[in-house]
Amino acid sequence: MVDLGGHRLHVNCSGKGSPTVVVENGLGDFSFDWVLVQSRVSAFTRICTYDRSGYAWSDSGPKPRTFAQINLELRDALSNLGEGGPFILVGHSYGGAVMRNFAAIYHEAVVGMVLVDSAFEGQRVGIGGAKTIRLGESAKGLAIPAAREKMTESDKPACPIATAPSPQLLDAMYKVLPPFEQQLQLWAQSQLAIYDAEDSQRQWSEEYFAKWLTVSQKGALGSLPLMVLTRDNGGFQNGKSDVRAAQMEQERKQGQAKLALLSINSRQIRIQSGHNMELEAPDEVVAAIREVLHAIQQHRKL
Repeated sequence: MVDLGGHRLHVNCSGKGSPTVVVENGLGDFSFDWVLVQSRVSAFTRICTYDRSGYAWSDSGPKPRTFAQINLELRDALSNLGEGGPFILVGHSYGGAVMRNFAAIYHEAVVGMVLVDSAFEGQRVGIGGAKTIRLGESAKGLAIPAAREKMTESDKPACPIATAPSPQLLDAMYKVLPPFEQQLQLWAQSQLAIYDAEDSQRQWSEEYFAKWLTVSQKGALGSLPLMVLTRDNGGFQNGKSDVRAAQMEQERKQGQAKLALLSINSRQIRIQSGHNMELEAPDEVVAAIREVLHAIQQHRKL
């Protein structure tokens, strides 16, 4: 538990070596979801997983929950632990976009990146029923406020529900986790603070996605070694949304291909897996991390 001056983050680092791998979770995901990856990666280098503010053990943090705010808290937590980098950033889903912003702000500390079925600007997502929206299209043109560590009264969770829904049955995809981590998953999903944090995260991520849509992001990461892991099949079905499955799949593939264009030193790999590769294809995720690590150490392109 790392004190950031009024709120604390839960960080779990293991292994030895450099560069250090740092993982950013998807929405609704937790540090222990990565135990299958972390246990393997820690055998050949150092790796840190953590829980964003409001998730699992981590206290609620300052709001709004912008990418910059999340980035600042992660950087400060790592610094307070003596984890000075350099870092290979690993971002899953929503966490992929967060890590893209981290690399833009703290580029001097970042030497590689792995995007794990990452969210991307313009991605079509379901919002209930059959309705879909593109990430970035509901932005309000808000200016991104300065990130800060100091907590204020308005930062306290304002969750409208009296109790969080407690899942009675564990989703099947979590059955690959050890028994203890399965119980942690049920516990973490029942915590109230995550709902407040995620409401703010969703709102403010739209401002970043909208900005990225207005200006080409091709080459934004320069020559940073970048691995893009993409599901081989999106699994869309006709009748499930207001857009045909073939169009959804085409848009998904195009968006994932554009992620690989963020760097002139990149590789995209299609994985036979669902969205949560850290659970469904941990060996492939580890192999991608190792490939980036070797490229850095051997001063070669991917």
